[in-house]
Amino acid sequence: MTDHAWFAPKTLGYGAGLPIAWQGWAVMAAMIAGPIALAPVFMPEHPGFFALGAIVYTTVWLPLIARKTRGGWKWRNGRE
Repeated sequence: MTDHAWFAPKTLGYGAGLPIAWQGWAVMAAMIAGPIALAPVFMPEHPGFFALGAIVYTTVWLPLIARKTRGGWKWRNGRE
């Protein structure tokens, strides 16, 4: 792969599709593992902090995913 993309673009809509490289799968695993790790700490007593933490944690990954998506993030209508 010469473009070093980690994610395929979505066919319809805006954003990234599924990972196409092991690095993309590692990012997806980290995005899932982070909120799971935060759940036992914050969820029982402070569900609002858990929700905020999960949102912030996920948002931090978005610039990397956008940069590593083949063709970048743009609106796609399926005609390309």
